[in-house]
Amino acid sequence: MSNTTKYAVFGAGSWATAIVKMLCENQDEIGWYMRSVYTKEHILKEKHNPSYLSSVEFHTEQLKLSNDINEIADWADVLIFVIPSAFIHGELEKLSTDISTKTIVSAVKGIMPETGKLVGEHFHDEYNIPFENIAVIAGPCHAEEVALERLSYLTIACDDAKKAQAIADNLSSDYIKTKTSDDVIGIEYAVMLKNIYAIAAGIAHGLGYGDNFQSVLMSNSIREMKRFIKKMHKMKRNINNSAYLGDLLVTGYSIFSRNRMFGNMIGKGYTVKSAQMEMNMVAEGYYATKSAFELNKKNKKKTQLPIINAVHDILYEGKDAKKVFKKLTDKLD
Repeated sequence: MSNTTKYAVFGAGSWATAIVKMLCENQDEIGWYMRSVYTKEHILKEKHNPSYLSSVEFHTEQLKLSNDINEIADWADVLIFVIPSAFIHGELEKLSTDISTKTIVSAVKGIMPETGKLVGEHFHDEYNIPFENIAVIAGPCHAEEVALERLSYLTIACDDAKKAQAIADNLSSDYIKTKTSDDVIGIEYAVMLKNIYAIAAGIAHGLGYGDNFQSVLMSNSIREMKRFIKKMHKMKRNINNSAYLGDLLVTGYSIFSRNRMFGNMIGKGYTVKSAQMEMNMVAEGYYATKSAFELNKKNKKKTQLPIINAVHDILYEGKDAKKVFKKLTDKLD
C-alpha cells in the first residue's frame, strides 16, 4: 500500500472515534461513515463526537464524513469496521458497491451473531475478499486512554506482512506503539473472548469477591482462552503476548472497560436489560458469550470452558449469579 492509500472508518462509537483520532496523526483525509445525521452535523459544526470521546477535537478539513456507507466504501482503499457485532450485519446489508479489491480491517470486538462467523470470514465468504486482504486490530488499548493520549499498544494481524505493517504505520504515533502478527484468526477470537472474561470479572466484583479471587479468575481465563483458540485454529502462538494476555488484563481490570462495568451491574443484581439500558453502550461480551458457547457446543469434542459456561448460565439461562459463581470457584485453580 502506498502513501496515497485512503483510509476510512465505519462506526461512530468510542473505539471508532479513537481510531479516527489515530489516523488523523498520519493521514491528510480520513473517510468516516456513521448512521446518525445528527452526529455527522454535530462533528462538522462543533468538531467533536457528541456522544463518545467528546474531549477529542478534530480538524474537520481532515474528515470526509458521510451517512452513506457506499460513498465511503467506494472512496477508500482500506475499510476499518468498528460497528458493534450485533449491528454490523444490518449495516453491511446496505453495501451495494464492489469492495472485493479493498483491504478490510476488523476492529469489531465480536463475531457475527447471525452466522457464528468471524468478521473476517464473513467478508471473505460474502464479499469475496481474499484472506490476505483481511486484517484485525487488537489491543490492549482503551479508547478513553487514546483520547487522553496515554501510551497504548496495538497489534495488527494480517496474512500479508506488508499490509499489516502499512496499517500499523498509519495508526502509530508518539502515544500509539504498534506491532504486527500473522495470527489473524487467533487474535480475532481473543478479541472476542476477552470481553466475556471481563464480564466474569465484573460479576465477581459485583458479588463482592476480592483481588485474590480476581487474580485466580484472570489466570484461569487466559488458560481457557488458550484452549478455545487452539481448538478453533491450531498454530504456534504465544498466548502471553499483549494481543492476548495484555488485552485480557486491561479489559478485565480497567475502570474504562464497559464489559467489566456490565458484569459488575449484573453481579449487583441488575437484569441484563436494565444494565444495558443504564449503560447506554454496547457490551460486546454479552453477544460474544452466546457465540462462544454455541461454537463450543457444535464441536464433537467440547473444550472445557467453565468461565464462559458460567457467564452464559447467568446471562442467557437466568441463573442466580451468586450460586453460579459459588460452583465456579470449585472449578478454578
